[in-house]
Amino acid sequence: MEDKKSVKIAVIAAVSFFILLISVFSAWKSALPQRADSGRRETVRITATFYPLYIMLLNITDGADGAELSLLAPAGTGCLHDYQLTAGDMKAIERCDILVANGSGMEDFIEKALELKKDAAIIASEGFPLAEGNPHVWVSPAGALYEVKKIAEGLCRLDPENAGQYKKNAAEYSSRLESLQKKMHGELDAFSGEAIIPFHEAFPYFAQEFGFFIPAVIEREPGSAPSPKELNQTIETVKSALESGRSVTLFAEPQYSSAAADIISRETGLAVHELDPAVTGKLEKDAYITCMERNASVLKNAFLQAAP
Repeated sequence: MEDKKSVKIAVIAAVSFFILLISVFSAWKSALPQRADSGRRETVRITATFYPLYIMLLNITDGADGAELSLLAPAGTGCLHDYQLTAGDMKAIERCDILVANGSGMEDFIEKALELKKDAAIIASEGFPLAEGNPHVWVSPAGALYEVKKIAEGLCRLDPENAGQYKKNAAEYSSRLESLQKKMHGELDAFSGEAIIPFHEAFPYFAQEFGFFIPAVIEREPGSAPSPKELNQTIETVKSALESGRSVTLFAEPQYSSAAADIISRETGLAVHELDPAVTGKLEKDAYITCMERNASVLKNAFLQAAP
């Protein structure tokens, strides 16, 4: 009996020890960085503050090992003038490993969060020569090229393991943007000096690059409809230009109501066209290029229609 009891105790002890080994091994394994069977390293969470930066990141991070993208403001938000930070946004910012922002005042709503994340933040417009502090750098092809370069440099610094992939992707996307830029200049350079009235202050760098003149904008205060006085001033500006023999083209934006532009149109006889500042759209790699090609076509047709 004693022998059987001893054997039973030994078996129980052996099983207990085996279970303990399994538990220790499982705990040790779970503490390691999570890797898939393919050998992928731990996920690098990269968050873009809003749409145009996300499109750039789609191109720059393509194929990068473990890179996981997310978008803070929903793709339909548009410019961030009235955007309110949510509790979910704060959690997303805290969780991400790299935060990519436009900067230059575009994301006033997360200034404190940017400060907390400063060692892991990439400010895409940093160092760009701003026009009166205007943050809409990406709207011109030249500005988009600048921000792609800046983002790629930041990613290489913060995620050196993927640096080779980031550099390769950024070079390829920049080449495509340069082709876009060349194509747009081929279509629009003949109209240099034309006057355009865009919906709001999103197009100064675009106008600068292609030689357009902006005598007025429809919405002077970002996020707020123009007052009757402001509308009247814009109408008078247009009439004065037309009376002097200068052609003017009027634009709304797809993200906002065209009601104010329609009033100006009725009072001046100008047709309302549509320019897109590339702040909303499909979450696709070619989205920015497609948007800018459409803008070039709209502008060219508008100028031809306005010609005396």
